[in-house]
Amino acid sequence: MSWPLWALIALPLGSGTALAVLGRRADRAAPGTAVAAAAATLGLACAAATTRPDAAAPLLDGLPVRLAADGLSGPVAVATAAVTLAVLVFSSRGNGPGEARARFSGLMLLFSGAMLTTVTAQTLPVLLMAWELMGATSWALIGYWWREPARARAAGTAFLTTRAADLGLYVAAGAALAGGTGGLDLDELSGTTGPWLSVVTAGVIVAALGKSAQLPFSFWLSRAMEGPSPVSALLHSATMAAAGAYLLLRTGPLLTASGWGGPVTAWAGAATAVLLGLVAVAQTDLKQLLAASTCAQTGFMVLAAGTGGITGGTLQFIGHAAAKSLAFLVAGAWLTLLGTKALPGLRGAARRHRVAGVTFTVAALTLAGWPPLVLWGAKDLLLAAALKHGTALYTAGLAAAVVAAVYSVKALWFVWQPAPAPAPERDGTGPGDGGAARDGGGALPAPASWALGGLALACAALAVLAFEPARGTFARALGTTGEPAPHGWEVALSTALVLAASAAVLRRAARPLPLPPAVTAWWGDWMRLEALARLLLVRPVLRLAGVLAAFDDRVLARAVRAAGHGALRAAGAVAVLDARGPDRATVSAARATLRLARATGRPDGRAGGREEWLDVLVRGITAGAAALGRLARRPQTGQLHQYLAQAVAAFTVLALALVLVAVR
Repeated sequence: MSWPLWALIALPLGSGTALAVLGRRADRAAPGTAVAAAAATLGLACAAATTRPDAAAPLLDGLPVRLAADGLSGPVAVATAAVTLAVLVFSSRGNGPGEARARFSGLMLLFSGAMLTTVTAQTLPVLLMAWELMGATSWALIGYWWREPARARAAGTAFLTTRAADLGLYVAAGAALAGGTGGLDLDELSGTTGPWLSVVTAGVIVAALGKSAQLPFSFWLSRAMEGPSPVSALLHSATMAAAGAYLLLRTGPLLTASGWGGPVTAWAGAATAVLLGLVAVAQTDLKQLLAASTCAQTGFMVLAAGTGGITGGTLQFIGHAAAKSLAFLVAGAWLTLLGTKALPGLRGAARRHRVAGVTFTVAALTLAGWPPLVLWGAKDLLLAAALKHGTALYTAGLAAAVVAAVYSVKALWFVWQPAPAPAPERDGTGPGDGGAARDGGGALPAPASWALGGLALACAALAVLAFEPARGTFARALGTTGEPAPHGWEVALSTALVLAASAAVLRRAARPLPLPPAVTAWWGDWMRLEALARLLLVRPVLRLAGVLAAFDDRVLARAVRAAGHGALRAAGAVAVLDARGPDRATVSAARATLRLARATGRPDGRAGGREEWLDVLVRGITAGAAALGRLARRPQTGQLHQYLAQAVAAFTVLALALVLVAVR
């Protein structure tokens, strides 16, 4: 029974399209409608994950259009639908963008539907369509407040960067066809023959690293912070930023078959986890810290895909989706209540708003890898797989786990510090901070608190999947039995390092390391990756465009102008020749024809009581034509059904004639 699978993607895509098209006319009903659609989608995702349907598109037999909810895609689809529901519930009462609610809700559902299609896609054409829709809706959501140029530019940067990397999927599809496999199924990519196998692998890796903001594409995720906080919560947790990691987990056999794809992917993930973790440590803006941590935490999933640790990578995907969406939703709530997202300005935020403070603590400790939360077990599982591929890779992953504890506990230290006393008012101008921050009055609406509580509960409850016997059941459901389990000393070592790093941060958070300003600025500006991309890619492209434009002006345009002048001269010469030759001949022939007509013409009259024979012939032809015209006008009634009946009759007669001819 495959209808839950089609409904799983049709419901969010259809309802999202309807809300986006209706626009302001549906603003009042949009939040409730979106929540209802997301809840139904979650139910369908659970049904699909349980029954594991596999379906081809109706009426399209033979085409590479197929969906499935298998061992890997089923749990990921449930996580995506659950996070979407939590985000939409959170933003349904006063925590959304505050304007054009139908457009916002519609785009969020379309965004989620595109990710669900990506997760369940079994062939490259379906994956490409969902991949493109995800990129388009992310552009619209990041630039949701499109009247502000900075937000529009940020959306453009994210869209163009990911679109450039997305070309890898098109290259991979072409190479898969050229490689002789004859199909575009994701499970068949590893069977590509010859050098085309490396081309397919490279295309998939580039597209995945770009979508998941891994090095060297990480900078676009920093610019994506210009969108509303609910958008960041969904984009960074279970949709676009995680889509590339899911693709790499899904195409693990391809990475293994290429020989080099696995190590390259693993080291790309490890490097991103370490370096972007250090970028997160350097941030003084909470949303930028969380954005850099998204790159770092996704790096663990990429590391798992490269080493074959599918169980740990999938658990990392699910746990990170819950923790990161929770952290972003709380950051958005504090931005609304306090008017700031700077860490120094958020001192005391967790004390003022206890529900937000407690749930943010759960999210931060989950990202830090504290026991017994879900990412503690996930990291140990994927680090055990990394250890099979060498001590160096394992050490890099362990270092990334320590850095994750540093930036997570750093954020916690700020929000739990006592709020500074307000500066005295001077001349009635307000607080000493210029009035930029708000007083923190107000409280979270009940639906928002429910959403935060549900996500915090998931961060704790999902940790069960890291322990036996639940881990074995989870691995069998994924089809990944036989992967290495972490030894006791590995769990003890990683836990001790994480707790020691957390204690060091709590002790020295008030006294940051005295680093040179240039070093701090370099890390704080995301290692100047965007400037580097402009220097190495954008500027050379612009210069090449300028050279081509100059070549066009100096060479091609001149050639076109010279050819144009030559054509005009040739046209003038032809015109003169026409006037002197063929034109005169035509006029002479016409005059000769007129003379001949006058010479052969006879007066119309009677001769001996009888009409001349030529006159009689003309009159007969005219009368016959008039009779035929009257017959032809009879079926012209102006009624379409009569025309159709006449056509059916005519074709019936023609068909009978053909049958008789064939019988003879």
